[in-house]
Amino acid sequence: MEEKSYRKTEYVNLAIIAVNFIYFGYLEVVGSTENSMFMVAHGAMFAPLVLQGEYWRLLTAAFMHFGIRHIINNMLILYVLGDNLERALGSVKYLIFYLTCGIGANAASLFLEMRTGEIAVSAGASGAVFGVVGGLIYVVAVNRGRLEDLSTRQLVFMAVLSLYLGFTSAGVNNTAHVAGLTLGIVMGAFLYRRPRKYYD
Repeated sequence: MEEKSYRKTEYVNLAIIAVNFIYFGYLEVVGSTENSMFMVAHGAMFAPLVLQGEYWRLLTAAFMHFGIRHIINNMLILYVLGDNLERALGSVKYLIFYLTCGIGANAASLFLEMRTGEIAVSAGASGAVFGVVGGLIYVVAVNRGRLEDLSTRQLVFMAVLSLYLGFTSAGVNNTAHVAGLTLGIVMGAFLYRRPRKYYD
């Protein structure tokens, strides 16, 4: 029970959460986050515009959410898990990791839309959040199945359950979820280095 008392605050993770809420609040003040065209006008993913050169949408869409329930769900998971990964990677690597997973997940979604021709407006931090889960799965696994209060079994169960709920629900960008999770595992392997133990 004393384990959390010595953990330092991870400010990058908190800053990411704050940016999401601040932009969400701004959008709700000037319009409605549940209006698709309004969201496109303010940075959501929309394949025709991205393909016309508005590549910045791959990033901005990762900081936008459709309604209060959407942002609360994503930010709650990020608040619970993100600080664990930031401590494991370090703040700079964590920021690179998070942004890469968010952009990469949106890019994968864009690629599938180009292949299928099924165009949709999309936004949300889910790809990056799934990336965090994937990164933790790798980090915990190489630490013999446990890191702080996390275990491989817990994380895999969370990932499988979240994917299942996504695939059985309408209007969910499952491509971004799967891509984020996969990219998170790969980025975890690339960025994480297990601390060496020294013996006297």
